[in-house]
Amino acid sequence: MNLRDLKYLVALADHRHFGKAAAACFVSQPTLSTQIRKLEDELGLPLVERAPRKVMLTPAGVEAAARARTIVAEVEQMKEAARRSRDPEAGTVRLGIFPTLGPYLLPHVIPNIRERFPQLELLLVEEKSDELLTRLREGKLDAALLALPLDDDQLHAEFLFEEPFLLAVSQQHPLARRQHLDVQELSSQRLLLLEDGHCLRDQALAVCRLFGANEKSEFRATSLETLRQMVAADVGITLLPTLSVKPPVPRSDNIRLLDFSGDDRPSRRIAMAWRRSSAMTGFLEQLAQQFKRLPQGLFALESTDVPVAAATPLPRAG
Repeated sequence: MNLRDLKYLVALADHRHFGKAAAACFVSQPTLSTQIRKLEDELGLPLVERAPRKVMLTPAGVEAAARARTIVAEVEQMKEAARRSRDPEAGTVRLGIFPTLGPYLLPHVIPNIRERFPQLELLLVEEKSDELLTRLREGKLDAALLALPLDDDQLHAEFLFEEPFLLAVSQQHPLARRQHLDVQELSSQRLLLLEDGHCLRDQALAVCRLFGANEKSEFRATSLETLRQMVAADVGITLLPTLSVKPPVPRSDNIRLLDFSGDDRPSRRIAMAWRRSSAMTGFLEQLAQQFKRLPQGLFALESTDVPVAAATPLPRAG
């Protein structure tokens, strides 16, 4: 048994296909298949159920693959620790980020990271939060930017910043002349939300539950940009993270943004998370500091020429 064979087993568990697993390992399919059989012979039991078009792991194979994944990850951590010892600010970091944050945050932080760590290779992975957590726990990511709270004792979460939500309405909406809104006034509203799986959906639902708003369930957007277009078309209203309406994001001419007044304005708290056992902890703490160095006033809502009409009543949901 050797590390190479364990990598083959992990690849087969990931791809459930001999050809795809072989391609991922840069070997031929017969080579990978032969080494898996040798591994089975050494362990004395089958690890894989082979079917013409489908590969499934046996219960023993599932357990062996999980142990192999841990071993491979630990070896990679050992190599990375050695590289960091030689040059603490060089090497590769695999960083996960979720889709409703990545495109809007990265333009504000990547230039600083490149200036501070010119030799760093930053590999970005954009996935939904649940997938990022899975990859982080399995060692496929070194760190991930996630929304708090995180209920996992094996992960360290370094708080980065708090991002307020804004209410987005069309210019034709009765609220379009308002400048501020009390969050309690959401109680009569029905909001457009993203489809299941997006953490922004969960965050918006939490706001709805807290303040009595409801979801407009006839439509669920597949992306934040789709949600923005539906608001511009006067289909409904929604909550948008502040970064998603900041330059370099183009301004939507038919969308009016309302800030919330009071101490309980809705927001989401963003953290960088990594495994407590990570050999990269020292460097990741330095990297997290760069994500905290956001431009001053980035979360402030720019004033507009639309006059404030505080007496405009909030319409009832239809």
